[in-house]
Amino acid sequence: MVWLIVILTLRVMTTMIHWILFDAVGTLIYADPPVADVYHGIGYSFGSKLNRDEICLRFPLALAAEHSVTQPTSEAHERERWRRIVANVIDDVGDATNQVFEQLWQHFAQPRHWRLFDDASPALRELRRRGFRLGIASNFDARLHYIVEGMPDLAACEAVIVSSEVGYTKPDPRFFTVVQNQLGATPSQMALVGDDLVADIQGATAAGWRAILLDRSGALAKPCIRTLAELSVEQPSRLL
Repeated sequence: MVWLIVILTLRVMTTMIHWILFDAVGTLIYADPPVADVYHGIGYSFGSKLNRDEICLRFPLALAAEHSVTQPTSEAHERERWRRIVANVIDDVGDATNQVFEQLWQHFAQPRHWRLFDDASPALRELRRRGFRLGIASNFDARLHYIVEGMPDLAACEAVIVSSEVGYTKPDPRFFTVVQNQLGATPSQMALVGDDLVADIQGATAAGWRAILLDRSGALAKPCIRTLAELSVEQPSRLL
């Protein structure tokens, strides 16, 4: 019954959506090698004794500790935020902390260290064919522009919008207002696809956008899609 309501609602809203924006990390792209592997390798090269499992535990805690919904952001703010995250994750390299940070910052700026999910490119092509305008709206910094430019399959995304340039992060309502104003759209013309229930789904919904939750793990009971292919199937039950 829940799925029927969701499907009918989305079908009614189909003609209203002009822009479909996607979150980046976890939705379209993922780090390869994984973040923990990279942190461990670079930390080890500077003398860190932390093992990969310890880093796996520390990283999400350090990331969560540095997240603020209401605090404005910028390129400088993001660099310092990541510097603190790195220092909290790899805390046993002494004076080499800044060198570890710089290597990690540069590593994750390179397109070759990111991969598209297998379902991303076909879904983007089909949505573009059907006339939707596509873009990326991410809690990231300016490095994302270089990453996207290095991935030809993301060329369908004509707008790449990052929080460090907007000045606010999802789910702050000011992020969504700035984005829709930049694109010359109204809330009812906007849709956001993302894997974060708070930043993407609650943020977009509160802004009056259509929000579509992507749950690749299949762990959530909430109405969602399991793959981006569900956005583009040419069937009556399609989501857009």
